[in-house]
Amino acid sequence: MAGLPDRLGAVARQLLVSVDQFAQVVIVGVLFVAGLTDTCPSADETISSYIGRGVLRGAWWARILAPVVDRVFILLGDAPDHCRRNVEPAFLDRIPDQPRGEPT
Repeated sequence: MAGLPDRLGAVARQLLVSVDQFAQVVIVGVLFVAGLTDTCPSADETISSYIGRGVLRGAWWARILAPVVDRVFILLGDAPDHCRRNVEPAFLDRIPDQPRGEPT
């Protein structure tokens, strides 16, 4: 059975994830209402996942933000490529196929 410090740590991590998800809904929600994105926010997605999906879509803003977020997580002890690794599998179907160039 897990001790009290382990249990407190587990609860603290879940609280931090919920704050992250809430912040993503607020930020992306404002952008969605303003018409600056076509992606409606989801309470099940973190900021890192949203940025990671942007990277996979080739969004310019995500290519700028991902290295910043990735660096913060590296400083916290995480492995490189945090945003891409944390894309929620449920959201992968929301990434359109990359257009294929026609042979010239």
